[in-house]
Formats: sequence, structure tokens, C-alpha cells
Amino acid sequence: MAYTETTTTSYGGRLSRSLKGIVGGLIAFIAGTALLFWNEGNYVKTYKALNEAQDATIAVDSVAERDPALNGKVIHASARAETEDILRDPAFDVSVNAISLQRSVEYYQYEERSSTTTRDKIGGGEEKVTTYTYSADWQSEPINSSEFKDPKYQGSNFTLYQVQDQEQFAKNVSFGAYSLPDFFIESIPANEPVDVTLGEENQRKLEEAIRQHPRGPRLPEDTNAVAPAVVHVQANTVYLGENPSAPKVGDLRITFSSAQPQDVSIIGKVNGSTFGRYVAKSGKAISRLETGIVSAEEMFAHAQAENTFLTWILRLVGVVLVCVGLRGIFGILEAIAKVLPFLGDIVGVGVSLVTGIIGLAWSLLWIAIAWLTYRPLIGVPLLVADVALVIWLKKKAPKAPSSTPPPAAIT
Repeated sequence: MAYTETTTTSYGGRLSRSLKGIVGGLIAFIAGTALLFWNEGNYVKTYKALNEAQDATIAVDSVAERDPALNGKVIHASARAETEDILRDPAFDVSVNAISLQRSVEYYQYEERSSTTTRDKIGGGEEKVTTYTYSADWQSEPINSSEFKDPKYQGSNFTLYQVQDQEQFAKNVSFGAYSLPDFFIESIPANEPVDVTLGEENQRKLEEAIRQHPRGPRLPEDTNAVAPAVVHVQANTVYLGENPSAPKVGDLRITFSSAQPQDVSIIGKVNGSTFGRYVAKSGKAISRLETGIVSAEEMFAHAQAENTFLTWILRLVGVVLVCVGLRGIFGILEAIAKVLPFLGDIVGVGVSLVTGIIGLAWSLLWIAIAWLTYRPLIGVPLLVADVALVIWLKKKAPKAPSSTPPPAAIT
């Protein structure tokens, strides 16, 4: 079932909204420009810091014994990360010898989705028709349904039991003769399932809490009838609800996983019996842990690849912010022209095209300026390319017809 909502905005309302859009567009434009400049500088600083750390890194074949000569040095080493700590989740009778223990909770909830169609009206007004649809699925967080548009679904979401995600970490994790600091311990992924053996006492408490919930399943009125189970345990999952194969809104699915003792490779600065981060000349802090036996060259290559990938993502975000910002600033031209819908559409296309081109040129300009600041040899060609783009666009722009008539022919 779908719920439809129709709203009408007057011509004056559209103009007022466009004026507000100028402010929002200006903020987006400035934020995008700042992001582009910062992003290029951050890329160069990180690139240089990684190279600096790589040059300073000493490959250590064994960390079975501490070497005082390595104190204060940046090393690469591979060894087994081990712990004797026992991590417990007493609410679900989970106990495991592990580096970390993770409890992940999913909630079966209704989700609201919307799609909007807009129709321009002669005189500059606007009519929007928004269609809301609802479907239930597993979510990582409970969804507040009190603000759903369809009254039938308002307040439809609830949870049979109050429980949150949780993550625990071992306090003592050895790495040969050394111990791993918290930032290394917390970077080891918890991807090993932990089987659950729920005790009778906790199972009884869970069942009582679920059946006492105002919207929870009730016990059958016939005292001789067998009540359906509302707590189900399978491998590493605890399911709270009547039927795991046919989930209902309010049901929960709780899974447990851990990071087991395993081989890891690290790059870090030796600090007595543990490790710290290497701080480059630029102030960038460098440290890295990867699971398995990985060489220093591979680890630094992975770090450089991540730096490049993040830089391109932020470049894209910056360009989009700049273009969207310019579109918001000049969007009032389209709103003014919407007094005649077909004219507003033409102006809207023109504004989008022009602001897109200007936004791209502006973005390239600030990327070039950033590289001029941090890497002039690359910044100069970028700046030349940007200027060439502007000149080319200027030449391609249609010229206004001359108002001076041609000279009369001499007969």
C-alpha cells in the first residue's frame, strides 16, 4: 500500500525558497572549495609521511626477544598476536578466549521510502506529489515510526527487547616479547563466529521480558497448550521472536563474533615493551597493522593505495559541492523564469550546464593552486590546463550579434 501527499507552492514561495537556496549554495560552494584545497595538501603530506616512514623502517625478522637497540626505531615485524584474556557477555552466557568480542544487534522494522514528482503550473506555482511506501526488513538501528507520513504505519515500530551493540577488547595482547597497544588491538577485525550456549536462567529472563512486553507474544489461554518459543539459539545467533523463518516487526537478531589469536604484521615505533606511532616531519602519525604475514613493501603500498583512493573520493565530493553550490546560488534565475513553465525548463537546463562547467573549472583551479603550494612541478601544468580550458570555453561561447550595420555597398 502507498500513501500519497500533494503539496502546492506559490510563485512567491518558490522565489523565497530560491533566496534561501542562495545562502545554502554559498555555504556548499565555500565548503567544497576549502575541501578541495585541503584534500590535495593532505594527500601530499600523507604521501611524503609514508615515504619518510618507509625509509626509516627497519625489518625485524623475530620479536621473540626484546632488543634495546630498537627502542625509538620504526620497525616492521610479523608475529602471532596472542592473549590469555577471557571476554564475557554474561547476558547471553558467551565466554571466549579472544582478542575482541563483538555483539551485533539487528532489528526487524518498517522503513519508509518516498518518491516525488513535480509539476510546474502557469504563473510560477509548483505542485509536488510525494508517494510513500513501507516495507519491513532488518535494520542496524531501530527506526522511529512516529514521524511516518501514513497514519496506518505511525507508531508501528517497536522492539521486543532492549539490547545494544557491544564490543570488548582484551587488555593484554602479546606480540612476541612485546605487547600490542590499544590502537593495534582495536584494528584486528572480529570475523570469527562465536557459538552461543544460552543457559536456562538467561533464557527464562529473556522469555519473561518478551512476553511482558505490551506488544509481545502472549501465552496461550489454554494452560495445557504448549507456548511457542520466543528465544531461539542457532550457532552464533540468538533470535528473539516467534519464528526466525517468518520475522515480524519487533523481532531481534543478535550475532556474536570475535577476533581470535592470529598472525599479524605491524609497522610501528618501538616504545619500550610496546609500540607507538611514528610522527613524520609534517606531523602525520603513521602506524599500520594487517592480518597475516605481509611484507613492509606490501603494507606501505596498501597504505599509499588507500591514500590515493580517499583523495579521489574527496575530490569528487568537493567538485559536487562546488557545482551544487553554484547551482543553488544561481537557481533563482530558473525560479524567476518559472512563471512560464517551458521557459523555466530552458533556463534551468542552461543554468545547470553553465554552473557545471564553471564549477569544474573552479575546482581544477583550486586543485592546481593546492599543488602549486605543495608540489609546484605538478601544479604549474594543472594551472596551465585550467587556463586553457577557460580560453577554449570562451572561444566556443556564442558571440552576440553586432549592433553596427555593415557598410553600404558602393554602386
